Amino acid sequence: MNIQEITEINIPLAKSISQSKACLDDDLILFDRISDIPLPDKPCRLQCLLIALCTKGSLKYSLNTRELQAFTGDIIIIGRGQVINHIQQSRDCIGVAFMISYPFFHQIFTGIHNLSTLFLFSRQHPVLKLEPSEEEDIMNYFYLIRAKIREKVHRFRKDTIRLLLNTMSCDVCNIIYQIQSGDNRQSSRAEAIFTEFMKLVKENYKTAHRVKWYSDHLCMTSKYLSETVKTVSHHTPNEWLNSYIAAEIKIQLKDSSKSIKQIAMDLHFPNQGLMGKYFKGQTGMSPTSYRLSQKLE
Repeated sequence: MNIQEITEINIPLAKSISQSKACLDDDLILFDRISDIPLPDKPCRLQCLLIALCTKGSLKYSLNTRELQAFTGDIIIIGRGQVINHIQQSRDCIGVAFMISYPFFHQIFTGIHNLSTLFLFSRQHPVLKLEPSEEEDIMNYFYLIRAKIREKVHRFRKDTIRLLLNTMSCDVCNIIYQIQSGDNRQSSRAEAIFTEFMKLVKENYKTAHRVKWYSDHLCMTSKYLSETVKTVSHHTPNEWLNSYIAAEIKIQLKDSSKSIKQIAMDLHFPNQGLMGKYFKGQTGMSPTSYRLSQKLE
């Protein structure tokens, strides 16, 4: 495998290389075919939200070096900061997709309890199986939103599209909700803490590796944060941090030409040796062994 640099994909770039005419400013793009999603044949780090629905056939891809596969009736959710690569579609693969900017995403979710927490859960479950009626609902949203995008003279066009996406997101999050166990026991306070914790992790995991840093920023003890995060997500704060940090190291080792020393510096490890010890503890392999194993694939 050739070591490649990671391409950042955002809405303006996607618009510039996409054939899709269904665009709303720099906030939203709709794709009538999954094959039209402008993801080059190399590692891409998304700076937007990607939601795709496979209506026929199948596709394989890697997400943060994790190999995944989606089949007919599956919905795929890929959030900002995640790296997608090695996309392979079956010859009969058909589906639709939405690319949503994060400023628009936050407008969609404003004031809606629990939705952002549920979308965070999708990071661990990026492929979800839909019932036929749920698949039909998503397709109906797609057609209606596409029609509204084409109504250039609609006075409230953007607001209408935002509300439609809001409603669709509620339906998607309801599907995610059904997967989670124990949600009925979660308090709104605990969910809010988890959401704030995950927001801090996504923004700071490259520089802040200790749970105490996050508990201090949230003005609570590490013990209380750990208990709350475990209750809501079934994973400890350390497990969430380790998943982000280890995935980022894997991505850099696999898909960039940076030296191991440079990767350690970028991720704020005191030195290369400590990063190597950490990585081996998480994966069972040294950074050098992992990189060599990827070259042999």
